[in-house]
Amino acid sequence: MSKNVEFVVKSIADTALKNEQYFSDLDAVCGDGDFGYSIARGFEKVLTEWDNIDRTNPGTFLKEVAKIIMSAVGGVSGSIWGTTFLRAGMTLGAKEEVSKEDIVPMLRAVIEGIKKRGNCDLGDKTYLDTLVPTTDVIETALAEGKDALEILDLATQVSADAAEATRPLIAKKGRAAYTGERSIGTLDAGSVALATMIKALNEAWRA
Repeated sequence: MSKNVEFVVKSIADTALKNEQYFSDLDAVCGDGDFGYSIARGFEKVLTEWDNIDRTNPGTFLKEVAKIIMSAVGGVSGSIWGTTFLRAGMTLGAKEEVSKEDIVPMLRAVIEGIKKRGNCDLGDKTYLDTLVPTTDVIETALAEGKDALEILDLATQVSADAAEATRPLIAKKGRAAYTGERSIGTLDAGSVALATMIKALNEAWRA
């Protein structure tokens, strides 16, 4: 299943590059407008280095991806995405293969990492407002014995709904926090990016 880890990372990277302008436009409403640009540069570097990334095991691969992103992207985006892949890689450790039982612990570790790194929580209008409910539905679906395609469908729907649900929230973190109540009625760019990546992964997996 280690090839699946590479497939997921490649899909995320492709989606970040393809949607660079869209993600930046979303961020420009209340933020700096550089969100799409920042993550695209990070994943562009990952794709440039793709064939040289250490593939000793899936955990090492993910930790190497984290290093590349953190070296290529400054600011919040670099640290959050770096933390994401670092925590996922640390959770896997030296395992040679990734099983479906590893998915939720990896996602939970990522959530805790983002909370700590970003000093944020649910309701702050960040990635977490999409990542947490999506992780919850994946955990339930796995417990119910659903297959990969069913889980991807559920994750796609829940993440899209969760991203839309950031609209009435007040931004409490990042540049958008300075806009206060003016952030109400806008979508969180990170949440939308995550939902977009999950939808793209679902489509790529089926293809």
